[in-house]
Amino acid sequence: MPSIFISGGAAGIGLATATRFAREGWTVGVYDVNTEALEAVRAEHPDFITGTLDVRKAQGWADALADFTSHTDGKLDVLDNNAGILVGGRLDSITAEAVQAQIDIDVLGVTLGAQAAFPYLRDTPGSHLVNIASASAIYGQPDIATYSAAKFYVAGLTEALELEWQRDDIRVVAIWPLWAKTALADADTKSAKTLGIRITPEEIADRVWTSVHPNAADKLIHRTHYSVGVQTTVLNNASKVVPNFVSRLVNKAIAQN
Repeated sequence: MPSIFISGGAAGIGLATATRFAREGWTVGVYDVNTEALEAVRAEHPDFITGTLDVRKAQGWADALADFTSHTDGKLDVLDNNAGILVGGRLDSITAEAVQAQIDIDVLGVTLGAQAAFPYLRDTPGSHLVNIASASAIYGQPDIATYSAAKFYVAGLTEALELEWQRDDIRVVAIWPLWAKTALADADTKSAKTLGIRITPEEIADRVWTSVHPNAADKLIHRTHYSVGVQTTVLNNASKVVPNFVSRLVNKAIAQN
């Protein structure tokens, strides 16, 4: 049966994605740094393969993927680069540690995950790398500047690897949600208040499922980015056609800046 490895999978979007794929008969790996959350997952989902993973550590990725693929005959159909954190606040008001933590997890962690998963994905026909991006990368967002910039990086990494890994039969995609009903929304940012928190983890999980089951048109155009929700789709499409000053004014209003 096909397999999916999910980083940061013990709660929120990651757990919803694990549940979605398990319902379809996939072998699911849930790996997380939060041991208490993992214990809860093991109790509720004894069929999941679980383990600890600090995405900031290359050896941690190597060990976790080796552990998971020992249950799948060495194959990996999907790596879901899901782990991420957000610290709200103006750049001049948050700590240097908060900045570094976001870059270490949201940038370095995603990159190390892709790098470590490559040989497994390469050896599995029709495999996918799924990176969780964010609508905050449509236009730079005040009050979450580091997180927003990290998601710009994720978008760029996705596009680069989509080209780089095409010859290895690895499809690389990014999922673009707006604010979702997860712990990240607890940051109490102005944009979340303006736009509302409307998207559920289950909707994002459905989009991950769709992204790794592309239709003929998606394959033909090499679709790389998948928006989640009407608001994200409208903002993303509009940003491609309106002048920069309009995008700036819209985002200024959204952020109440």
